[in-house]
Amino acid sequence: MRDVPWWKRGVIYQVAVPSFKDSDGDGYGDLRGLLGKLDYLNDGTPRSLGVDAVWLTPVFDSPWVDFGYDVRDYYTIHPRLGDFQVFDDFLRACHRRGMKVILDMVLNHTSEEHPWFEESRSSRCSHKRDWYVWRDGRAPGKPPNRWRAVVEGSAWEWDQKTGQYYYHAFLPQQPDLNWRNPEVREEMFRVCRFWLDRGVDGFRLDLINYLYEDEELRDNPRKPGLRPYDWQAHLYDRSRPESLEVVRELRRLLDGYPERMMMGEVYTDRPEDAVTLLGNGSDALHLSFYLDFAHRLWRARQFRRSVRWLESRIPPDAWPCYYLSNHDLVRHYTRLGRFGDAEARARVAAAMLLTLRGTPILYYGEELGMPQSRIPRRHIRDPIGKKFWPLPVGRDGARTPMHWSAGRNAGFTDGEPWLPVHPSFSRRNVAALDEDPRSLLWWYRRLIWLRRRHPALQVGGYRELKEVPREVFAYLRESEEEAVAVFLNFSSRAVDFPIPGELLYESPAWTVLLSTHRREGEGPGRQRRMGLAPDEALLLLAE
Repeated sequence: MRDVPWWKRGVIYQVAVPSFKDSDGDGYGDLRGLLGKLDYLNDGTPRSLGVDAVWLTPVFDSPWVDFGYDVRDYYTIHPRLGDFQVFDDFLRACHRRGMKVILDMVLNHTSEEHPWFEESRSSRCSHKRDWYVWRDGRAPGKPPNRWRAVVEGSAWEWDQKTGQYYYHAFLPQQPDLNWRNPEVREEMFRVCRFWLDRGVDGFRLDLINYLYEDEELRDNPRKPGLRPYDWQAHLYDRSRPESLEVVRELRRLLDGYPERMMMGEVYTDRPEDAVTLLGNGSDALHLSFYLDFAHRLWRARQFRRSVRWLESRIPPDAWPCYYLSNHDLVRHYTRLGRFGDAEARARVAAAMLLTLRGTPILYYGEELGMPQSRIPRRHIRDPIGKKFWPLPVGRDGARTPMHWSAGRNAGFTDGEPWLPVHPSFSRRNVAALDEDPRSLLWWYRRLIWLRRRHPALQVGGYRELKEVPREVFAYLRESEEEAVAVFLNFSSRAVDFPIPGELLYESPAWTVLLSTHRREGEGPGRQRRMGLAPDEALLLLAE
C-alpha cells in the first residue's frame, strides 16, 4: 500500500472557500476560517471525517464575477480570503494532519481586469495583443464565426476601441488566453511552478479541454440540442489535440516534484474526451473528471452502465475518479432524492461513491445532506443565474454557506452571509449530526474510515456482479489480501435473489462489513439467497 500514490488511495474533499467558514464577520468564508475547521476534516481519529486531501476553489485575487474563476492576479491571494501568511499556515496545518492541498488552477482564461488583458486591449500594436485571441469579423457587425459561449450568446465580444473581436468560451469578462503564443505558455507554467514551490500538492485544472481552438476558426457542424450551445457539435472550439500536449508537458513538470498530482475538469458531452486526457495512463492527467457519472438519474442501470463504460475504456495504467456534486451542479441530495426518500438515497449514493474503484471527490456539506437552495432574485450572485432568471439554472444554490450549528447564520458568520443559508440548517448541521451515530454524517465517517482500513476498497480491482435484479448495482472489490462485495438497492422496495455464483466461487461464506440496515458481522454466511431491504447499501467481507 505504501507504494500506491496518495491520490489513488485517498478521499478528496472540495471546499468552496467563500462558503465554508468566515473568521472576520464580513460574510465570506476565508482561509483562516477554514484553518479553524481542519480537525473536522481530519484529526486522525474516526470522530473526524477522515479525508486525505482538500481541494480549494480559486484563492487568487479576482473581481469575483464568476466565483474566483476570473483571475486578476495569479501571484496574489484575494484579500477577502486572506494572505500568504495564513495560506502558508493553512498548508502546514494540513500537512501536519496528513492532508494534501489541491489548488484550483485556471489556465484557459483570465479576468478582463487582469493587467495582461488590459494591456492587450489597449492597442492592436500592444506587445501583449497576441496573448489573447483577437480577430476581425467575417463581415461588418458579424463575429469571426458562429461559435457559441457555454453561457449562451456568441463566443466573440466586440471591442470598440481597437475594432476587433476577442474570444471567450465562457463569460465576456473571461477572455481566453492564446496558448499558441509561447510567451503565454511559458508564463502559465511559471505560475504553476510558483505554487508548487510554495508547497501545494497538486492542481485541479479548470476546463482543461478548452485551452485550444481550431487555428482556422472553422465553424462547428450543426446538430439538434436543448439549448443554443448544444446546437453545435463542438469539434473546433474544445477538446483539441493540442490540449493533450499541454497536459503532458504539465505532467512532466509535476513529476519533477515529489508526490504531486493534477486532476482535470473535462467539460464535454463526449465521455471519450475525459479518457483521452489521461494519455497512456501515466503521462497526462492523474485524474480526469468523468461528467457522465455525475449526470446519471437515480437508476441502478444508469450508474452500472456509466461505470462499465469507463472501466472498459480507461487505459490500463490510469485510475478513475468519481463525484456526484460540485460547485457547478445541483447538489445530489436534491437531484437524486427527488421522488424518493432523499436521506436513504444519500446513504446509498455515499456507499457507491466511496467503494467504487477510483478516487472519490466529496463536495462540502454533502456529508450533512445539504440540499440545493432556491435563491431569491435579489440575492443572486452567479452571472448565469442573473442572465437566465427566472429559469432555475444558476449555480448559487449549490454554493450556500456550510451548516456548522443551529445558531445564527448556521454558525458560518457573525455578519451577513454572502448567500442566504438554507433553512434546513436548524436540524441539518455539524453540531446536531455529530451527536447522532445514526446520522448521515456518521455514515460518511464510517465509510471513509472503513475504506482506509481495507485495501480492497482503496486499491482493489473492480468486477461487476451481473446476476442481480435490475434495481441493484453490485460489484466485487478484490485485492491480494481480501475481497469485499458491494450491493446497492436503488429501489424503495425489498428485493430477494440468489447470491451470485461469483461470490460463492470466491468464498463459501460472507459476513456483513457495513450496512444501512443490519449489524456488522451478521450473515448471509453460507446462505444461497440474498435479501436487501428498501434503499439498502450492504458491504460483505469474504471470510
